Amino acid sequence: MRNLLPLLPPICLTFLLSGCSHPVKPGPPPQVGVVTVVQQDVPVVHEWIGNLDGFVNAEIRPQVEGYVLRQVYKEGSSVRKGQLLFDIDARQFKAAADQAHGALARDEAARDKAKLDVERYTPLAAQKAISQQELDNALAALQQAQASCDASRAAFDKAALNLEWTRVTSPIDGIAGIAKVQVGDLVNGQRVMTTVSTVDPIKVYFSATEQEFTTWARAWASPTKGVGQTASQASAKGSLELILSDGSTYPRRGDPLLADRSVDSRTGTILLAGTFPNPDGLLRPGQYGKVRAAVALEARALLVPVKALTDVQGTSQVAVVGSDNKVDIHVVRTGPRVGALVVVEQGLKPGDRVVVDGIQKIAAGQLVNPVQGN
Repeated sequence: MRNLLPLLPPICLTFLLSGCSHPVKPGPPPQVGVVTVVQQDVPVVHEWIGNLDGFVNAEIRPQVEGYVLRQVYKEGSSVRKGQLLFDIDARQFKAAADQAHGALARDEAARDKAKLDVERYTPLAAQKAISQQELDNALAALQQAQASCDASRAAFDKAALNLEWTRVTSPIDGIAGIAKVQVGDLVNGQRVMTTVSTVDPIKVYFSATEQEFTTWARAWASPTKGVGQTASQASAKGSLELILSDGSTYPRRGDPLLADRSVDSRTGTILLAGTFPNPDGLLRPGQYGKVRAAVALEARALLVPVKALTDVQGTSQVAVVGSDNKVDIHVVRTGPRVGALVVVEQGLKPGDRVVVDGIQKIAAGQLVNPVQGN
C-alpha cells in the first residue's frame, strides 16, 4: 500500500486520509426578542410608609362625676352628632337643679316685690308724701333683689347643665370605639369612656425626607411646564395613591392636606398628611400602608422593560443588538420605576434595541436573529 500511494490521484488521497468525514456547518443565529428604547416624559414617583388616623378623634370624657347607669351605643358602630352614648346617675344633679330652681323663684318673688315698692313710692315721693330717703331705700332694695335674682339664675343654669351632662353624647359624626368603662363604674372628667373618630374622609400621616419635601414643594409652586404632565399636578387633588398592607391598591385616590411646621432635626424628615375618601369604612385608624405620589416630572426620559436588566456584581447591564445584529453589553445607570418599565439615566440612547427575551442564550459579540419582543 505504501508503494501505491504516490500513484493515487490527489482527490482519492484526500478521501482516504479524511476517513470519509463531512465538514460541520454552523447553525443559524439564535432568535431573541428585542424592544426599542422608549423616550417620553415620566412622573417621578416616591413612596412612603403611611399611618392612618381619624380626621377627627374625640375622646369622650364625662363633665360630671357619677356612676355609669347604662351604655346606650353599640361598640364599633356609626354614631351621629348628639347621639346618646352613656347615662350617668342623675339623681343628685336633679336634686341640685330643683334646689337651684326654688332659690331662683324665691329671689324672683323678692325682686318683684321690690319693683312694686319702687313703683308705689315714686309718685308718693314726688308729692312729698314720703321722704326721699324711703324711695332711695326702695331703689336700693330693688337693685339688691335683681342681683340676687341674677346669681340664682346662674346657679340654676349651672345645675341644669350638670343635669344635662349626665347624658354623655357624641360631639361628632363618626365610628364609636370599644367602651373603656362598664356599668357601675365611677367616672369623672379624667376618665376616657370611649373614642369617636371621623373616618370619612380619613387622614394618612407619612414622613418625607427634607430633599423629597423640597422637590414636592417646588413642584407645588411651579407653573405648567407645557409638556405632558405638569409638575404642579404632583400636589393636585387626587395625586396620592394608597397601597394597603396586603399589596392591593386602594381604589380611591387621595389629596395632599398639610405639612408640619418644621423638619425633625433628629431624623431629617418632615411630617406630611393627606386625606382619602372612605365612604365604605374600609380604612380604619391605626392601619399602615404605603403612600405613593408623583413629586416631579422627568422630561424625555429613556425607558426599558425591567426584565431587560441583568444584575452583575451590583451593576445593571442590558444586551443591545446593533445594526449588524450583533450583541453588545451596556452597563447602565437606572432611575425610578414606572410600572413594568424603568428609567435609564445613562448607558443607552433613543432607538437602541435591547434584548428582553432570550438573554440567557447570548453573549457579547454574538450574531442573533432579533424579533419583536413583549
